[in-house]
Amino acid sequence: MKSIVFFGDSLTAGYQLPASAAFPSRIQEKIDALSLPYKVYNYGVSGETTAGGRQRISSVLSRFGQIDVFVLALGANDGLRGIPVRETTHNLQDIIDQVRRQHPAARIVLAGLEFPFDLGPLGGHRMARYAQEFKALFRDLADKNSLPLVPFLLQGVLGQRHLNLPDGVHPNAEGQKILAQNVWAVLQGGLVEK
Repeated sequence: MKSIVFFGDSLTAGYQLPASAAFPSRIQEKIDALSLPYKVYNYGVSGETTAGGRQRISSVLSRFGQIDVFVLALGANDGLRGIPVRETTHNLQDIIDQVRRQHPAARIVLAGLEFPFDLGPLGGHRMARYAQEFKALFRDLADKNSLPLVPFLLQGVLGQRHLNLPDGVHPNAEGQKILAQNVWAVLQGGLVEK
């Protein structure tokens, strides 16, 4: 059985939802329906930043003899905290490097994010520039490392009240299904045996 490791934050963990409702579990359902030989492992931790992920990655990687697919879905909490884009980029690159060192055969998929706030009229120029740079960092990393990119993990869910928990930030079970579709659109091409 091949392994797919999802490494992320509350979006991956399925914050306040049963594990079966988180998008990695929804992807396992798609895999099972196609009788593909993959098992999904969800290493999402609520509240995790890219710095936290960088500290945690080696202990996760060491649990596997071989990782076939590694889905990196971190950065949302960096954006929420306004962590400098340069720092977020550096942390994500370090995680990618560690995966490549310990599991050189793994296919790494990067999940992109966009700045989660409605900037509105008070957002200001500085905030708008941050949002632009934050969105661009994922494409830049994907290009630099030749990685498949999920353009925007929260596509179709962000800002949709009926697809989010009352906090307006975390997807509900229906929202998680859409996250699964967003990731599956990129992931499936590398899973279906030729």
